[in-house]
Amino acid sequence: MPDIVNVNYHNTGNSTKINTMGMREMQTRAFESRDAQYLLLKAPPASGKSRALMFLAVDKLVNQGIRKVIVAVPERSIGSSFSKTDLKKDGFFANWEPNDIYNLCTPGDEGSSSKVKAFHKFMDSDEKILICTHATLRFACEELDEAKFNNTLLAIDEFHHVSADVNNRLGELLKSIMNKSTAHIIAMTGSYFRGDSVPILTPENEAKFTKVTYNYYEQLNGYNFLKSLGIGYHFYTGKYTSAIIDILDTDKKTILHIPNVNSGESTKDKHKEVDTILDIIGTVEQITEDGIILVKRASDGKILKVADLVNDDPKIREKVVAYLRNIKSVDDMDLIIALGMAKEGFDWPYCEHALTIGYRGSLTEIIQIIGRATRDSSNKTHAQFTNLIAEPEAEGTEVKIAVNNMLKAITASLLMEQVLAPNFNFKLKSESDKEAKNDKVNDDENTIRVGGFKTPTSKRAKDIIEQDLNDLKAKILQDETMLKAMPGNVEPEVINKILIPKIIKEIYPDLNEEEVEAVRQHVVIDSVVKNGQIVEEGGKKFIRMANSFVNIDDIHIDLIDQVNPFQKAFEILSKAITSKTLKLVDDYIQSIKIEMTEEEALALWPKILEYRERTGELPNLQSFDQKEKRMAEAIVFLRELKRQRQMGEI
Repeated sequence: MPDIVNVNYHNTGNSTKINTMGMREMQTRAFESRDAQYLLLKAPPASGKSRALMFLAVDKLVNQGIRKVIVAVPERSIGSSFSKTDLKKDGFFANWEPNDIYNLCTPGDEGSSSKVKAFHKFMDSDEKILICTHATLRFACEELDEAKFNNTLLAIDEFHHVSADVNNRLGELLKSIMNKSTAHIIAMTGSYFRGDSVPILTPENEAKFTKVTYNYYEQLNGYNFLKSLGIGYHFYTGKYTSAIIDILDTDKKTILHIPNVNSGESTKDKHKEVDTILDIIGTVEQITEDGIILVKRASDGKILKVADLVNDDPKIREKVVAYLRNIKSVDDMDLIIALGMAKEGFDWPYCEHALTIGYRGSLTEIIQIIGRATRDSSNKTHAQFTNLIAEPEAEGTEVKIAVNNMLKAITASLLMEQVLAPNFNFKLKSESDKEAKNDKVNDDENTIRVGGFKTPTSKRAKDIIEQDLNDLKAKILQDETMLKAMPGNVEPEVINKILIPKIIKEIYPDLNEEEVEAVRQHVVIDSVVKNGQIVEEGGKKFIRMANSFVNIDDIHIDLIDQVNPFQKAFEILSKAITSKTLKLVDDYIQSIKIEMTEEEALALWPKILEYRERTGELPNLQSFDQKEKRMAEAIVFLRELKRQRQMGEI
């Protein structure tokens, strides 16, 4: 099937240019906030977060009275990103010079006494920089007083691994250090939202952070070589190993993620799956001293270099990872087969295609995987992410799980479409002709004026809209109630005016009603516009919303609220799968029941009156039309509510 998302970029080169201090665009933006005690840096893979941290950390050591820097990474392989770096050669005032003795990202148990002792020794020494894993940090801090972190910079890479959940020890540790020491904290991530929908920080602690955001569009638009990115889905029946031959193009540098062994797509024998994939490609000729598999391609005899990261043998794994770290040319590797690795903190710029088997429940994971293919490199102008997903075949529970997974996968693509597209600036449309003319003169091409639009007045609401909109959308899209509502079986007004603000209130309990409404309107209109299609005709711009084209100059918030911002998910699905599978999907969606609330029932009442006026009848509970059926359920609900109140039951 064609790509669901296809975004083109302008190759400005801005994201890769360096200034007089050797900083790229994102790093410069981060360095401007170097005096902040708590800094949250959100930037895509390959934007240079590791180097940004070096600039910030060195400045804090030299100019801000910080005596120690601790860098914590989620896994050992990422530790190499923070090795000694000559920053002075490009204009910075000092180098990044960690002592190898205190690089604890070495083989061995993360909680071993030797690593914990080394950590404690570092805290009592004159050494300046330590690099360790998240796990080592946790174990070492079990025996440390928080005051030990006074005048220390704690930098946490891949920050989305942290959680505010009481069972997340890293999250608890961070909270404790913030509350009981003078430590500075830099948190870095390419995907601030977690897959489990648990907030990373409590609202009180999050408010303490200065946020620096560098979005995906800025990064990719500023490349020199990469011109476009495609995101596509393919659906298969039977075993994925029989379908992969149609998707895997061995002429393209590819990272292939096989399914988790606990997923429905897995055959439960991951090693056999790797062997089958190798057999599909051709014949294994030899395995090099570095652990790289040389495969003779069946079609033309070309020798392909394949890295197997599924292999559990630690000796072989270490050799393969070491080889991958030292790749210098496009010919050094052709295909990487992975399961849990090669998702984050992994740099193979030549990768053109990220092919993933099976549904990924975590939006974070999807973004990290896509990020493996979106490095800028002279060998490619297009990057591709493809998700191969099983079509539901069975009856009962398996169908529900499969359909749910399909909907979630499509939902993830909608989010990515919005993350990767240019940002729009929404403003209130002026009412007078004179002001409207001034607006057109002063507004840029990405500014859209909206009638009846609520502009945020508080700093808190503005910050959410400017910094956290994509993260908020991700949380909305992961909400179970919302997932059930997206395919179009719930009125758009209910989604936009009841379900979305309810989720916003849960995420940001500190917002008042006015702030919630401002944030809600931004979420809805941003989603509708980015999922729509803007075309220019006769000197005017039109946007496709739902099934009609609307003049951009005539957009009003009331019109926006009549559009389901996520209905594209079901439209995509209906075009991508067979009619038989679509029937299974439709049957499942029709069986979904969302508990009725008084708010929803009252919101539907005008629709019910309109329906009766138009048809002369009330909506029918037995209707095959889900919207009519839902209105009928609202009538039943309101009647029962009225009865309960008359009887004094509530």
